[in-house]
Amino acid sequence: MRRFAVIAVILLLLIPAPAAFSQSAPAKGNINLAFAGDILLDGFVGDQIAKYGVNFPFAKVAPVLKQADIAFANLETPVSVRGKAAEKTFAFRSKPSSLAGLNYAGIDGVTLANNHILDFGQEAMLDTLVHLDRYKIGHTGAGKSISEAFTPYTQTVKGKKIAILGVSRVLSSPSWYAGTDHPGAASAYTTGPLLGAIKKSARDNDYTIVYIHWNNEFKDYPENYARTLAKQMIDSGADIIIGAHSHCLMGIEYYKHKPIYYSLGNFVFNRSTRGGDKTTHSMLVHFEISNAGVAGRITPVRLIGGQPNFMGEAYNKETIGRMNQLSFNAKIAADGKVSEKL
Repeated sequence: MRRFAVIAVILLLLIPAPAAFSQSAPAKGNINLAFAGDILLDGFVGDQIAKYGVNFPFAKVAPVLKQADIAFANLETPVSVRGKAAEKTFAFRSKPSSLAGLNYAGIDGVTLANNHILDFGQEAMLDTLVHLDRYKIGHTGAGKSISEAFTPYTQTVKGKKIAILGVSRVLSSPSWYAGTDHPGAASAYTTGPLLGAIKKSARDNDYTIVYIHWNNEFKDYPENYARTLAKQMIDSGADIIIGAHSHCLMGIEYYKHKPIYYSLGNFVFNRSTRGGDKTTHSMLVHFEISNAGVAGRITPVRLIGGQPNFMGEAYNKETIGRMNQLSFNAKIAADGKVSEKL
């Protein structure tokens, strides 16, 4: 029976995922960015990896992520074999070998600014930086000091400098905040370091994206502070805002013609009994940067057994309808293209 179960899994992986939308490459000379939500490689997902290998969580979505010039996500776990678990409801720690799955998926970088990066203390957090470097995965949002934590991930693509800055407005205690000589995460509880880092990035780079951990779990709409903070970040020079932490999809808003995606939801994550079915609904966000500006598009995905899957027409239609309900002054077309309501 065990052999048949393994064969069934292999056959499942070989079956091509339903084509949600056209995944054609961007026009020559244009820049293609892809963003995914929360990634966890421990717990139920860790068990799946132990059974089926490190590539299993990404098997259905890797071909699309690999098309991007930069693919980026939120890594919601320290990666280490050391440290002591914090006294909290959920404390995660993932095996270093699991990072090979991100390589397979074509994920170029991750933000570490979230409420789990210090689940096993500073030692495990610092190990995470080392392991990411070994696997050649870029990172932002945590470091040995406040300067390092607020250093964006940068890459030059087709002559344009792209910067992604990871920050968090959800951290377990002030002891988690990176300081002058204190390892930790990039805190967005005060605007000083945050807005200063955005202004510097805007001077040094052509495009600055902020990937921020914020808002409340399992809620459909952002908090008032988040909408205010998003506008402050754009006023400071951010071109795109990407949000995480709610474990479900939130809507889209434009400010000064620049997009704010309040939450991409889970991407590779454990099953949730608290959040219910909506925590399995997710999406990839694609941005195509050209001389005409930044064009956004979403591709709905659904988590099945800890694995993101592209689905069929009915699910895609449902997700786009839901996103239109949740969004403010943005509209999402049937093919996933996102535009501002003018």
